[in-house]
Amino acid sequence: MAYRITDKCISCGVCEAECPVNAISQGEDKYVVDENLCIDCGACASVCPVAAPEPK
Repeated sequence: MAYRITDKCISCGVCEAECPVNAISQGEDKYVVDENLCIDCGACASVCPVAAPEPK
């Protein structure tokens, strides 16, 4: 299972820096998770100030 980033995302970039497999990148209006790379570790969710990353 992979994480996804919800519309709560404020594009701060903290999650991208925390991802150990570089599965997160800046999208058009929020950050996005590459589900093929995500290892479901939850590192992004643990640092997000608005709880935008959620398990899919």
